[in-house]
Amino acid sequence: MNGVNGVTRVAGTAPHQAPSPPAVTPEAGRLAARLGYWLRRPGLVLSVLVVGAVLTAAILPELFTSRDPLTGVPAEKLRGPSAEHPFGTDQLGRDLFARTVHGAALSLRATSLAVAVGLVAGSAMGLLAGALGGRVDDVLMRCADVLLAIPALLLSLAIVTALGFGTTRVAIAVGVTSVAGFARVMRAEVLRVRGTVYVEAAHAAGARRHSVLLRHVLPNAAGPVLVFAAVEFGAVVLAVSALSFLGYGAEPPTPEWGSLVSEGRDYLAGAWWLTTFPGLTIAATVLAANRIARAWEGEER
Repeated sequence: MNGVNGVTRVAGTAPHQAPSPPAVTPEAGRLAARLGYWLRRPGLVLSVLVVGAVLTAAILPELFTSRDPLTGVPAEKLRGPSAEHPFGTDQLGRDLFARTVHGAALSLRATSLAVAVGLVAGSAMGLLAGALGGRVDDVLMRCADVLLAIPALLLSLAIVTALGFGTTRVAIAVGVTSVAGFARVMRAEVLRVRGTVYVEAAHAAGARRHSVLLRHVLPNAAGPVLVFAAVEFGAVVLAVSALSFLGYGAEPPTPEWGSLVSEGRDYLAGAWWLTTFPGLTIAATVLAANRIARAWEGEER
């Protein structure tokens, strides 16, 4: 054996070298990081699955059930949960699971419309207030303060009473109550972005005010507003269901989550499932939406 420069080897053989680790490509590293992100957050994964199932039920309810939500069998009324009827049956013998699945479409449609109303109207108000300032800002923000001073449920009740009953009117009423929140978030972001270097450079280059607002200010201020819309989604689901529970939503026998809970109030003693399962569906949707919104908000920060 020879020792040369501190390396010990057997005569006639090459020095021993440790095998080099396999090279990791950037794509594989990013994939592993994403997989680790989801594995460390099982609650977020479950929330995505819940929201995905609800959206699928709203778009393709036939994937979950083939039963008619409006037709019942009187001989099967008020039957408890079973393999044939997972959520049991109501007082008219209608399958409650089918009614809950088909009710997702109407409830989510009203929720989406309400969020869209608040997002569009509130963002426009906040954009004008933050961009123009002065008296315009004072007037618009005082209007927002008035909306915030009135309890949301009372304000939505007053609006839907003036507009009339119906799911669309309920959605508009709930959307109006969320305008002030969107306006304040958008105004704060516009004031932040308006003082950045690239906006000042655009003004110095001679760009028109509306061009700067649409091309520079609005795109850079939209992120937190969209996160706020995701946060509001769960609250809007509750508000729409509450108004439907009070009888302002769709007319019977059209299924809607809030009305399903309302229909089971008179049968709580002997048919607990009539309110429990629709109520759990609402709660699961709200909690899942809030969990996804919190994760999105954390990434934005």
